[in-house]
Amino acid sequence: MVILTAVLVLGIMGLIFGIVLDFASKKFAVEVDERVEAILGVLPGANCGGCGFPGCGGLANAIVEGNAPVNGCPVGGADVGAKVGEIMGISAEAGEKQVAKVICKGTCSSAKDKYEYEGISDCRAANVLNSGAKMCKFGCLGLGTCKDACKFDAISIVDGIAVIDEEKCVNCGKCKEVCPKGIIITKPESQEVVVECNSKEFGKAVKEKCTAGCIGCGMCVKACKFDAIIFEDKIAKIDPNKCVGCMQCVAKCPTKVISGDITKKKKVTIDQELCVGCTVCKKQCKFDAIEGELKEKHKVDADKCVGCHLCMEKMSKESY
Repeated sequence: MVILTAVLVLGIMGLIFGIVLDFASKKFAVEVDERVEAILGVLPGANCGGCGFPGCGGLANAIVEGNAPVNGCPVGGADVGAKVGEIMGISAEAGEKQVAKVICKGTCSSAKDKYEYEGISDCRAANVLNSGAKMCKFGCLGLGTCKDACKFDAISIVDGIAVIDEEKCVNCGKCKEVCPKGIIITKPESQEVVVECNSKEFGKAVKEKCTAGCIGCGMCVKACKFDAIIFEDKIAKIDPNKCVGCMQCVAKCPTKVISGDITKKKKVTIDQELCVGCTVCKKQCKFDAIEGELKEKHKVDADKCVGCHLCMEKMSKESY
């Protein structure tokens, strides 16, 4: 009888608790926007935090709340942005892909060492010991901390420095967070011309420590006809909004610290049958590479043409 009473009491208590919990779940239920679940369904699920929010769930909520753009996922890129835009009923503006870039060319053969480091294989640990083994305290230590932080296998260590594969890079920012030197920047993928040095020292000191550093000679500034290069903290800086990619700075740099393959530049030719002699292309060219007067057929001097293609911007591409 005692056992039966106990079972009955427990049953009644369970029923009461069940009713209370059911009421509470309905009364205090938090409505979940279906769009959040839909967005989570198209996000890659990397949870890298590159968007600036705590994982994909945080980004999905932020998008629905209007606190993040529909193309805010750096991993998914334009395709995912377009799908999220469809869910939200707005168009995703397709911006150029941004990638990370290590601005250092201090390889094993070009950068000198102060001592032989035998500690933990971590750039942050090595940096604590007198700014690392390299004489240049601004350069890449090459121990692979950024490589370990990258979830996308986009970073490798080549000849003592970190190299980023731009095709694999999703610009999540994890490598930038762990780099103790702060030498990983973000740039548009199409930007080829970059000064790959971060030294804040004068030219003589740079040359004593690394043969591939910016020495502040100013030759790149003189070579640039577009005012795209300035000096800041004793180092040349290129404005990507002004740079047209003519790569004259690359050709003139004595230490070859400015990236860019000038051999890939394609020189312009003008289709003589289509040219009307308007001289628009000639006025655009800053290198005096186009010959011809008004209403005459124009020709390009291949020796002067640098392949910047500024002349083509104002003209019909069919003419070239």
